[in-house]
Order: sequence, then structure tokens, then C-alpha cells
Amino acid sequence: QVQLVESGGVLVQAGGSLRLSCAASGITFSRNRMAWYRQGPGKERELVAGSSRFGTTNYADSAKGRFTISRDNAKNTVYLQMNSLKPEDPAVYYCKSEDYFSGYVYWGQGTQVTVSS
Repeated sequence: QVQLVESGGVLVQAGGSLRLSCAASGITFSRNRMAWYRQGPGKERELVAGSSRFGTTNYADSAKGRFTISRDNAKNTVYLQMNSLKPEDPAVYYCKSEDYFSGYVYWGQGTQVTVSS
């Protein structure tokens, strides 16, 4: 059974920092591209950052310079370090895995990030 379990979402003040974690099980983690998406109220889900199985990263413009995605293949975990949080960052943040060979895609249940101004 595949599980992606996000954690770390809390209420934080604007300008603060937060680290989200996504622990994966039931997948061959090293074969998967891992990504963080977010969905704010009334908005569509959007890509925040991605990490290829080789560790190559890409970011949405809104995340560049503030957020950092990283992965620990030994722990089957992907992280999102978020710094300089802004009032526009609050959303439910989701973890996604995509297997390079099978194409299977899985999503976590999401973790809520709230930013107070």
C-alpha cells in the first residue's frame, strides 16, 4: 500500500520559516520524481517545487529564492524548506510522487500552512 504522509504544516508569522516533510512508503523512492504542490482557497492546485530522482530541482517563480526542496533517499523522505513566508503562501501543501518507469502517480493527503500577517 502506497502512502505519502506530509507533516510540518502549522501557523507561522509572515517572514518566518517552516519545513515540511513527506514520508513515502510502498514505492521505490529512488525511482520517483517527488514534488510539492499547493492549493489555496478558491485556487487551483499549483506546482511549488520538484526534485527528479537524480536530485535536479525546479521551482515555481513564487518559490524561487525562498523555498528549497530536498530529498533523502535513504529515509524515503522529501522536504520543503520555506523561508520568508508571505501572506500569499497559505495553502494546503501536497506531496506528489511519480514513478519514472511505470508512470504511477500518488498524492499525499496534504498539510495546512497558515501565515499570519
